[in-house]
Amino acid sequence: MHDTADLESRGIPSAFVATVEFTDGAVRQAKALGADPHAIYVEHPIQDRTDAEMQEISDAALEEVLAALVAKQAV
Repeated sequence: MHDTADLESRGIPSAFVATVEFTDGAVRQAKALGADPHAIYVEHPIQDRTDAEMQEISDAALEEVLAALVAKQAV
């Protein structure tokens, strides 16, 4: 979150990816930092996933990540 907020403050398009388990914490942290980063939340947990499962999760999130970065560049 801190890195994303820092990059955004420098005008560098960014977004962060976290699991849905961390939604509340991410929202609170962003508010505390005065930031409004684009967040992409994926299913939880991820630590015990196989490589193939991680590939599926990342493939599912890719379009949203790219859209967030491109939209911010267009602003």
